[in-house]
Amino acid sequence: MNKSVVVSEETLTEPVVVSDVAPVAKAAGPAYVVLAGISFSHFLNDTMQSLIASVYPILKDTYALDFAQIGMITLAFQFTASLLQPVVGHYTDKKAQPYSLAIGMASTFFGLLLLSAAHQYLVILVAAALVGLGSAVFHPESARIARLASGGRYGFAQSVFQLGGSFGTSMGPVLAALIVVPFGQGSIAWFSSIAFLAIVILWRIGRWYEPQIKAKKTAAVQVHPDAPSSRRVGVALLVLVALLFSKQLYVSSLSSYYIFYLIDRFGVSTQTAQIYLFIFLAANAVGAFFGGPLGDRFGRKIVIWISILGALPFTLALPYAGLYSSAVLSVIIGIIISSTTSSIIVFAQELVPHRFGMISGVFFGVAFGIGGLGAAVLGKLADHTSIEFVYQVCAYLPAIGLLAVFLPRLPRHTR
Repeated sequence: MNKSVVVSEETLTEPVVVSDVAPVAKAAGPAYVVLAGISFSHFLNDTMQSLIASVYPILKDTYALDFAQIGMITLAFQFTASLLQPVVGHYTDKKAQPYSLAIGMASTFFGLLLLSAAHQYLVILVAAALVGLGSAVFHPESARIARLASGGRYGFAQSVFQLGGSFGTSMGPVLAALIVVPFGQGSIAWFSSIAFLAIVILWRIGRWYEPQIKAKKTAAVQVHPDAPSSRRVGVALLVLVALLFSKQLYVSSLSSYYIFYLIDRFGVSTQTAQIYLFIFLAANAVGAFFGGPLGDRFGRKIVIWISILGALPFTLALPYAGLYSSAVLSVIIGIIISSTTSSIIVFAQELVPHRFGMISGVFFGVAFGIGGLGAAVLGKLADHTSIEFVYQVCAYLPAIGLLAVFLPRLPRHTR
């Protein structure tokens, strides 16, 4: 992690020709230690974040919350991250902050402590917002670090990065079932030790990152002549946001309400339902890992087509399946639908390479924040209808994948 590769600050903010820089990066190869470190940090970060949704049944019973209030907790967490991630990304495009990751993780640290001691609904919302703030600071810069350490294998690096986050998300329900359910809300404070470990690791990664951003004047170069026009880029970015929204809203609906759906329809215990949620989220982690390398090999547009539309038959069948069939379908859905995340994000980064941090912030923040807003709307819908009706509606979300027809073809070397 001590080997330095100097990348100027201007290089991070000016348009670049990928064909000019990729051979050098590929020759050096991926910095596996850095990728492992940032992926593990993503694992710790998202493990802590997923605790919020995993303790919903406890909060609901303890404070007599309805589904709309549960949705508002999700909104408080995701909306904070949604607003700030593009801002953080835009700022770090101009002036990279190697130690911001460790500082942002401190917000998650205090958010967990506050959530463990919260006894009022407003305090719970504030705690969720603090954890969201940590997410807002973490994702844009960590995505940039993953790309710098990729050695030209951008999809692979993004998948390794996403794998940590997806696996961390899947661990939340298991840890909640083993620790929080038996020992109560106060046991959430124990997870602050995970945040402290993440702070130490991210500070160390910041020391590797700092030499990468030494200021050095470089001349801007021409954009590839086969690159899509600015108008097509704008349309493509809107399509990618819509695709990620459809994927994230579906995953958010399962993350926030799958436990209640299983309890309501099949009468299983809270701990059993959390294990089923873990199975779905673990399948998401598997799909997230394989999606990026497949995009490197076959093209990101093909992976996007297959991963979103391919999940549609299974999402349509889920509301009508039995308990064990639901588990099998959730695994298939998780693997297929999550394989698109890396390809969507890398596709967007390649469309606007001179605004890497901002684009990463938009896709990690705004699209995921819209998913949080959708979760709040779904909670309101569940209060007025039923949780089963919500899943019948959400089953059609992957059909939005048809919008992929409007994505442009990128020059070969950018894939």
